[in-house]
Amino acid sequence: MTVTDFHTPAWVPDAVFYQIFPDRFARSAAVEKPGNLEPWDATPTPNGFKGGDLLGIVEHLDYLQDLGITALYLNPIFQSASNHRYHTHDYYRVDPLLGGDAAFRRLVDEAHRRGIRIILDGVFNHASRGFFQFNHILEVGAQSPYLDWFVVKGFPLHAYEGTPNYKCWWNLPALPEFNHANPQVQRFIFDVARYWLEQGADGWRLDVPFCVTEPGFWARFREVVKATNPEAYITGEIPMAADPWLQGDQFDGVMNYLLTYACWGFFGGERLQRDLVGHWYDHGPEFFVQDGGDFAQKITHLLERYPRPAVLAQLNLLDSHDTARFLTLVGGERALLRLAVLFLLTYPGAPCVYYGDEIGLEGGQDPDCRRAFPWDERRWDHDLHAWYRTCIALRHAHPALRSGEFKVLQAQGGKVVYLRQLGQDVAVVVLNRASQTLHLDVPVENTLPEGSVWRNALGAGTAQVTHGHLHGLTLSPLSGAVLLPA
Repeated sequence: MTVTDFHTPAWVPDAVFYQIFPDRFARSAAVEKPGNLEPWDATPTPNGFKGGDLLGIVEHLDYLQDLGITALYLNPIFQSASNHRYHTHDYYRVDPLLGGDAAFRRLVDEAHRRGIRIILDGVFNHASRGFFQFNHILEVGAQSPYLDWFVVKGFPLHAYEGTPNYKCWWNLPALPEFNHANPQVQRFIFDVARYWLEQGADGWRLDVPFCVTEPGFWARFREVVKATNPEAYITGEIPMAADPWLQGDQFDGVMNYLLTYACWGFFGGERLQRDLVGHWYDHGPEFFVQDGGDFAQKITHLLERYPRPAVLAQLNLLDSHDTARFLTLVGGERALLRLAVLFLLTYPGAPCVYYGDEIGLEGGQDPDCRRAFPWDERRWDHDLHAWYRTCIALRHAHPALRSGEFKVLQAQGGKVVYLRQLGQDVAVVVLNRASQTLHLDVPVENTLPEGSVWRNALGAGTAQVTHGHLHGLTLSPLSGAVLLPA
């Protein structure tokens, strides 16, 4: 395949994703649970379970639909002995704590009935000590027929004590890495990918795919996925530049962490809590910019770096289950979150909202960023929720904000102004990150019609084009506008 043959799912650029950590979103009384669950509102712990499940998601699909969500990205749902389920025991069974396979079928049916797609988390670099083939080696030793499914360096296995003597992710004995050179392992993973698409999943988010170095593996994975459903979405967790995976033969897009870093740097500015950024800084330090001109350069570079189909299929995010929440990263300043959300919803690619961000849920580094969703609406920031809803609705209403041309009109200091245009659909987005009032005055000759008037879709105020300049709008500090033809 060449880049010119690169096709990504047509629905992705129009989608607004919502990431759910299943144990923490909602708990349904219809799913029976064993005891020993953590209190729902208690501070999360590394190993504690709160009992969220898939029917809990079903029961709140109306809430998600009202917010404007059209796709769900679910952290792993398969049987596992960890609350995050990145330690997979059985790839063919939905965890009983989540309601099992029947709950998944119900979720798919109810979501699809509302036009909401479901993306599953594929943990295909490593399994767990409880995964049957690895457990077989634990029990049988060197004579296990499954020995070549993993890279074992000695016996007995140091699976619980001592230094692991088998290949495992980050040297964590709970996470034995697959031997991807084994054709049986490849077939197993490809069969899993195919099976869940056949059960109604709409695509895969791939966990740490950069750790799988077997030549051609992800290209073959793509062939299997696209043969099963040509419109299935493949996105990968790549925390750095993703060029090798976005050439048309592997992924449709990636979790666009380079964009995330730029948002943390620019919108966070002097309020960014560097201690909470942690190791993420090492993946793209050059993207932690604070000046509007530098920010504009970085976000434009990301649109030019990858093939256009991949650009429109990027999964754009402000935070995730692996990072501190954006609101906490910026010191709790809601105006900065509002401004970043406005940018996210008016930038090319598919925006992804991490559950609870829209009502002001905070959280530091893992596991604190995985707090339970507070369904008591008295604890919500309703103004913030309304802002998310408004920005999402604007994106849905204007094709230009989804897949139109992106052109920076002015960027310096705390100010960034850009044009989105698709045919006759035109919008001008104004971001004022500065601590001073902005009096708009942007050269737009040969870009916007002389004499045209523009209304702010997010509040009061208008602007007009005279003598080749767009001016007349006043924006308070830490605020933004979307200008549409009046």
